[in-house]
Amino acid sequence: MRRHSCFGVLFCGIFLPGILGFPQTNTSIDCDSLLPNYEAEPQTSAPPYIIAVSFDNFEPGNEVQVTLEALGDAGFKGFNLQAREIDGDVPVGTFKITDPNTKGLECHNMTNSAVSHANSDVKQKVTTTWIAPQDARELQFIATVVQNLDNFWVGIQSKTLTPTHAESVNGTGKSKRKVCSE
Repeated sequence: MRRHSCFGVLFCGIFLPGILGFPQTNTSIDCDSLLPNYEAEPQTSAPPYIIAVSFDNFEPGNEVQVTLEALGDAGFKGFNLQAREIDGDVPVGTFKITDPNTKGLECHNMTNSAVSHANSDVKQKVTTTWIAPQDARELQFIATVVQNLDNFWVGIQSKTLTPTHAESVNGTGKSKRKVCSE
């Protein structure tokens, strides 16, 4: 009898999380293709999610608040969020993890260059902070969002953010500092 109980606990612990919905939290989304590591095709319909950012412009070292949010009651269980230069294919900048539902990822040997789900709980919104690198061009935040095993969207984009220069010269030849604001 004891052997059957151990087998039952082992079976439930290993297989039940994947059977009931979203794979275990170690399920990953590829840093390059942004595709989940299981066999399914992404949705082609408009995603029920948005990426909102706190600024339109940034300077090196600026912190930009980034929010991934479900529209209506769409909820999501998994995601991968990165900043990429326009037409770029690698993450730029780093994330400061501020939400307990998120964790940093290492893509292209850069710690916290992407942010992902820390658990498979249904989320309506997650917020994180992105730190701008020293030398970035125009960029967007891009995400894959997984609603469940059958429904996920790849390539959800934020508005474009434009870098400003810390110093610019005005008509008199004197330096004038630009301020990052919205």
